[in-house]
Amino acid sequence: MKKFTTYIFLLFLTSMAFAQSGVETQRRYLSGHGCDDMVQWDFYCTGGSNAGKWTKIGVPSCWELQGFGTYQYGMKFYGKPHPEGIADEKGIYKYEFNLPANWTGKQVMLVFEAAMTDAEVTINGRKAGTVHQGGFYRFAYDVSDRVFFGNKKNRLEVTVSKESANEQVNMAERRADYWNFGGIIRPVFMVAKPALNISRVAINAGMNGQFVADCYLNRAVEGAKVKTTIQDAGGKTVAESVTDARGSDMARVDLDVKAPKLWTAETPNLYTAVFELTDKDGRVLHRERSKFGFRTIEVRPHDGVYVNGVKVMFKGVNRHSFRPESGRTLSKAKNIEDVNLIKSMNMNAVRLSHYPADPEFLEACDSLGLYVLDELSGWHWAHETIVGQKLVEEMVTRDVNHPSIVFWDNGNEGGFNYELEPEFAKWDIQKRTVIYPWENRNGLETKHYRSYGETEEYMREPEIFMPTEFLHGLYDGGHGAGLADYWKMMRSNPRCAGGFLWDFADEGVKRVDMGGVIDNVGNYAADGIVGPHHEKEGSYYTIKEVWSPLVVDCQQMGTDSKGNITIPVENRYDFLNLNTCKLSYRYLSMPKMGDDKIITIKEDALKTIDVAPGKSGVITIPAAGVGYDVLQISAADKWGNEIFTWSIRNQKGCADAICMQQSKSKAKYTENKDLLNVEVGGRTYSFSKSNGEIKGVKIGDRNISLADGPRFIAARRADRSFDQFYNHDDKEAESKKTQYTLYKDQGTFDKFDVSDKDGMPVLTAKYKTGSLDSVCWTFNDKGDVKVCAAYNFGGVVDLMGVMFDYPESKVKSKSWVGDGPYRVWQNRLQGPQYGYWHNEYNDPIPGESFTYPEFKGYFADVDWMQITTTEGKINIKNLYPDKNYIGVYQPRDGRDHILYTLPESGISVLRVIPAVRNKVNCTDLNGPSAQPYWAGGNYKADFILRFE
Repeated sequence: MKKFTTYIFLLFLTSMAFAQSGVETQRRYLSGHGCDDMVQWDFYCTGGSNAGKWTKIGVPSCWELQGFGTYQYGMKFYGKPHPEGIADEKGIYKYEFNLPANWTGKQVMLVFEAAMTDAEVTINGRKAGTVHQGGFYRFAYDVSDRVFFGNKKNRLEVTVSKESANEQVNMAERRADYWNFGGIIRPVFMVAKPALNISRVAINAGMNGQFVADCYLNRAVEGAKVKTTIQDAGGKTVAESVTDARGSDMARVDLDVKAPKLWTAETPNLYTAVFELTDKDGRVLHRERSKFGFRTIEVRPHDGVYVNGVKVMFKGVNRHSFRPESGRTLSKAKNIEDVNLIKSMNMNAVRLSHYPADPEFLEACDSLGLYVLDELSGWHWAHETIVGQKLVEEMVTRDVNHPSIVFWDNGNEGGFNYELEPEFAKWDIQKRTVIYPWENRNGLETKHYRSYGETEEYMREPEIFMPTEFLHGLYDGGHGAGLADYWKMMRSNPRCAGGFLWDFADEGVKRVDMGGVIDNVGNYAADGIVGPHHEKEGSYYTIKEVWSPLVVDCQQMGTDSKGNITIPVENRYDFLNLNTCKLSYRYLSMPKMGDDKIITIKEDALKTIDVAPGKSGVITIPAAGVGYDVLQISAADKWGNEIFTWSIRNQKGCADAICMQQSKSKAKYTENKDLLNVEVGGRTYSFSKSNGEIKGVKIGDRNISLADGPRFIAARRADRSFDQFYNHDDKEAESKKTQYTLYKDQGTFDKFDVSDKDGMPVLTAKYKTGSLDSVCWTFNDKGDVKVCAAYNFGGVVDLMGVMFDYPESKVKSKSWVGDGPYRVWQNRLQGPQYGYWHNEYNDPIPGESFTYPEFKGYFADVDWMQITTTEGKINIKNLYPDKNYIGVYQPRDGRDHILYTLPESGISVLRVIPAVRNKVNCTDLNGPSAQPYWAGGNYKADFILRFE
């Protein structure tokens, strides 16, 4: 009997579950969910590639990436509503599908997440509704009376016009600094709800636990009530209520949750609200769900931006929805990938430039933790009011419940329609502040691309300063270059709310019409911190270090009474204690010259440290016990993601025992008309008798072509006067701001001196009346030669040191112990860390090829470097790594040379290296670390060479 009763009960539950299933919202995709699972539709393109024939296309997609139409970048047509040569093809789509028989009697909506730019839709030969204009917005049609159910097929036809019939839409969305695509770029799906349903929900959940929601019904329901249940992340109910519908078509839910876990970018705690619409008999008509977070955003005038009562600074980036192979069509996985990559740079915010992103991107920001600026499209021109009102409604009603969204942006850089501002509040129950990127309005000054000095001036103004674009990147310039200076200044100002770098990734598109090359349109789209396929450039690591929420003060390392190492740390989290971080350390012995073996002497986890947000503390690391070359400290967040790894060089150590051995040797000196030859240690060194410089080295019959050095090199930016400032006396100065002028060394070679020191032969080249004073060569029988170059200089320089020539065509690779693997600039020293590094020769063209790290450039804190060539190996031991950089040729700019044209510096030992500019500002406008160096006095470059 008991078994039978149980069976009847289970049967009852099953029947109830079946009955209740009809109250859920159901969704059926007609397209793929994104670029990873496109569905083939019939397609006809009216112009450009593959035009004039019916074929197939994957949906969703940008049709250019599928081989149709015309690739076009907006800037060519900037400011022109009806330009000649604009790509204005149309795409005609057809698709047949079935709908479930049990959808009969439901409200059925046809939903497009986005189509570019005008979309005209028919279903079974009938218009679905009015033509939709605006390329980045979700739009929907009620097609309940236009569709068939069961076995009878439905026919969907869509005509998408790449150019809008509304010229103001074109001006706002199509004449901008980004690619113009056409197509159904985001998914298409059908939504079925019960005939009487909740049409939409708007939630406002504050830090105090008060939960308010407006539940709008699609039509009045007699005696309607809404039951609301709040569930935590584990599905546990934490609060519930039942609310009468006001006027039978809207219910205002108001309830309290005790001590909720608050949402912030550091603590992305989410809850789920379940809404059940019931009729007068208590029968459930419809059930809807929405994720949300408890949090309160405040803009306190003349003070700052507060999240849950705590002032925050946005460490943000501007982000386009983009991939080279699919354009603006992404997928859930790719959106999550973007959020993870942004957070991996220790950023906490993102601006959606310059349009609303996929809903999956916002969901990832909610669940992983990023503050979001959600933006209405508009770039220097705005949407007219009638179209703009509809687009604001579509954007806000879609996105209103995302806790990650802290501001709405009403256009960009002058693309503002002020008549639209009230529309945001009309649809936003939270009444979030509307900002205007590049304008001072509503308490926030957001001006873009101010120089360092101008930024200081803006922060003296009473409004909150939050540049929504700054440090405009290009190639290897901008982004990290100058960020440490800017961030120090911004953090010190009480009215600064942080800022947003321009921008996240190169917007290089795969040209299927050009054999698959990645096209960045010259310098237009090559603005990213990472490459088009998210290749990490040097600035990625600079940003990661500068914006680390855990700051390790390596310069203040000390020891306690037990010999343990102590290092001050600072907690720059806004909400998290450092006891949520996982810390570890490693003592390492670095490889000797030519070796690649790293030895771990000691490693372990560190005890957690209790340091509250905004406070400082000390980490204690057990003594190494034996000598070490580098101490590495790694930090991971509460989820195990790396925050940063700091490498601290042991200044007392020596990563290579090549330090010149006192090995007695005898040298044989021979000479001819032009050369003085020194034979020692199995090598023959040849020196010019006219200028004292080395002309080459022979090992047996093998020649190594290191030559013409060390010679003095110094340069200043060509538009500077001799007093550092812009040279107003030079009428061509403006055209020279990316060029560098070499100082001419007026010195002359005097003579060679031959001597002996501790049993080792010494050759000294002496100079007079110039910058190079002397070069002393000390040889031992191990094949090592110590070079001591003494020079003097007085004046303003952007580059200074000594150099050699070596044919770049013969170089194969380099290995080194020092900071790496990325090169540095004078205003971008952060990021690279001390260790052993190796990379093969590469010579990428910025904006066109994306091999990182770059082989050429300036490298910091180098103990030794081995350059492998087709002739042999050239080893350099830097005897003053804390003062001199090692230069490996000169960084390469893009073909347009917008950033720099640096002097050829071969293989060099440099006391001064250049700063790098960004796309907007020259180096001297980028802060203290970018300023030229005032040389004055005597300098030396001491290093050891070994040729193998």
